[in-house]
Amino acid sequence: MFSHVMLGADDIAASKAFYDATLGTFGARAGSVDPKGRVFYAHDGSIFMLSRPIDGRPACHANGGTIGFAADSTEQVDAWHAAGLAHGGIAIEDPPGIRENAFGALYLAYLRDPAGNKVCAMYRMPG
Repeated sequence: MFSHVMLGADDIAASKAFYDATLGTFGARAGSVDPKGRVFYAHDGSIFMLSRPIDGRPACHANGGTIGFAADSTEQVDAWHAAGLAHGGIAIEDPPGIRENAFGALYLAYLRDPAGNKVCAMYRMPG
């Protein structure tokens, strides 16, 4: 359904450090920076990017928006959360744990990245 996700960031170095650490817990390599200063991550068929806004205005996060990253285990979600906290992320919502909803049991952890974007790691619990 998605070809890629790009987030705006004013402090690319801080955001790159955060995503190098958090996405590294999923086995992704550190982001590569192109000549325009954008950061690219490619992992398991997904592309995730960081960029200063093209219009030159400050980056801002989407109120009500969340970017979710798929994890392979509850331990990977916990490692993602810890790596994010250690690299400028801010814990939000409930602590990492199981939430029940119409899709079944999900193990979730939420953070705000250094640019204020709401991000999540999610593991679908076995049925």
